Amino acid sequence: MTRKVFVEVHAKFDPEGNIIPYSIVWEDGRTFEIDKILDTKRAASLKAGGIGLRYTIKVNNKETYLWYEDPQWFVEGRG
Repeated sequence: MTRKVFVEVHAKFDPEGNIIPYSIVWEDGRTFEIDKILDTKRAASLKAGGIGLRYTIKVNNKETYLWYEDPQWFVEGRG
């Protein structure tokens, strides 16, 4: 079963108002740098539910998704 894991995200805003996340703080306090943003679009999380701005990102050379569901950030987690 997949659940929403709400995370702290460090991000910056560019002059056009776009949100650019650059690191994720996991539930246990570990921080993961976002190596690259591959895509950004409005999409649903089909596994955990919810809809928002979905970032396709690379962290530690693994591709994953990060959602911004105003005002919270989440990733898909197990359990």
